[in-house]
Amino acid sequence: MATSYGPLSIWAVIVAGGLATFAIRLSFIHLFGRVDEVPPWLERALVYVPAAVLAALVAPDFAPASATVEAAITPELLGGAAAVAAAWKTEDVLWTVAAGMVGLHVARFLL
Repeated sequence: MATSYGPLSIWAVIVAGGLATFAIRLSFIHLFGRVDEVPPWLERALVYVPAAVLAALVAPDFAPASATVEAAITPELLGGAAAVAAAWKTEDVLWTVAAGMVGLHVARFLL
């Protein structure tokens, strides 16, 4: 599929994106020895980052393809519900993964 952009425009976007990425990474290297401590409000906010990233990676797999109830009940959703229930009850990663996998395969078998 051809675009209406010329090679110079495309390369300019690629170089600008690369420089922006490099600048962001360089800023952390530059600040590493200069910042003595992280402010308490930032530490409190950073506690939620791993859970938010995991939710952003996992949640799209559970979104139904259409708005009907029949389309919303999928094996993936039922396996995810089993994993959530196990995580809530046991607070153990291995039981959560096992319950999710068992729930997924049982739902695939039954549906």
